[in-house]
Amino acid sequence: MARTSRLTDGALIRAAAPLAESAALESGAAMLTSDTTATWDGGKVRGRRVSRLGAIELSSTPVRPDPAQARHAALEAVRARGLDVAGLTKNGESVRRRLAFAHRVLGDPWPDVSDEALLARVEEWLDLDALAAGRGGDATSGLRGLLGWQESARLDEVVPETITVPSGSRIRVDYPEPGSDASPVLAVKLQECFGWADGPTVCDGRVRVVLHLLSPARRPLAVTDDLASFWTSGYPAVRVENRGRYSKHPWPEDPMTATPTKHTNRALRRD
Repeated sequence: MARTSRLTDGALIRAAAPLAESAALESGAAMLTSDTTATWDGGKVRGRRVSRLGAIELSSTPVRPDPAQARHAALEAVRARGLDVAGLTKNGESVRRRLAFAHRVLGDPWPDVSDEALLARVEEWLDLDALAAGRGGDATSGLRGLLGWQESARLDEVVPETITVPSGSRIRVDYPEPGSDASPVLAVKLQECFGWADGPTVCDGRVRVVLHLLSPARRPLAVTDDLASFWTSGYPAVRVENRGRYSKHPWPEDPMTATPTKHTNRALRRD
């Protein structure tokens, strides 16, 4: 017989006797339950089948969660912990930034993709089945799905993913994070912009893209959203400072009439 002991809730056990498991299961048959739970754990939803006798857990076995339970657990995880749980891929984040910028400049019907707005519509754009299975949340197609058909057709025109510069290179545009008031940025080698007077714009010409003009070694030389002004007032000093350092590359006196290129002088002569 067990000695007197006090439980944590203040109840006092003055006497107790051991009971075999088989006897406990037989006498408590009405309290036997078995259910499957789905919880977010370690980047995916995990299922467990738990058997209980009343409040006493008898066993817990890993199982594949029911799809509906898994989807619900993933949804609750995103709502409770935020969009970081969604694990947007690089492509998904790129689309989100482009949509956010279009909404900031042009407003409706370009969708709001702030954290609050996306959490409110998470079931519309996030593949919860893939997230529950631990396959990540690309969400590229889901985010595009928030657009009306007219906006979807014009997305690459209004907020292009890349811009073709005079040399022919297609350069990715770096759009600011949602909520930022910064401008989009295009980092490109200076020589690839020869002859470019106006520079690029987005959002139907309403916003100038900020150019980060780079050296042949991809080091920053100048930052401007007024390329015509740079060629006349900024370029001469940049040319003097860098033509000796990067002598294998062209540094013409008149950049507006020079051939835009990503190649060296030697490669240009071969062409």
